[in-house]
Amino acid sequence: MRFHLIDRISEWEPDVRLTGRKVTSPDETYWKQTPDGPVMPGNLVLEALAQAGTWLFLLSSGYRKRAALATVTEATWHGDAVPGDALDLEVRIRSTSDTAAVLDGTVRVEGRTVLEVEGLMCALIDADRLEDPADTERMGRQLLGSEALR
Repeated sequence: MRFHLIDRISEWEPDVRLTGRKVTSPDETYWKQTPDGPVMPGNLVLEALAQAGTWLFLLSSGYRKRAALATVTEATWHGDAVPGDALDLEVRIRSTSDTAAVLDGTVRVEGRTVLEVEGLMCALIDADRLEDPADTERMGRQLLGSEALR
């Protein structure tokens, strides 16, 4: 992942679920200006959730498989993320096969739901097709922190 929208993996259960966090900064370049001030573009909030899903598959497969977002069945927006917000990301596997997976997920800010997604459909591809496996594993260790979370 060359554009990282997840800073920390809080916990994960192999092949079941993952929670993580993205802390936003006013210095980031992606803010969309609105009459009420800057907000994080919705497609990037969704991308952060999709990246959490990718990490669930990377960790569950020993860094061999990653998810590539294909479609979303339903996305319900409840609010915006603004500079300084910490996005709490949670993804859950609904179904999976050798080549595809369907996830559901939620993004919250201080307990307030910002985005709910049902049917986040992903292709499962070999992780080494996109990045060096050693680099991916190194990033995974950084996201997990010093504890071995299982």
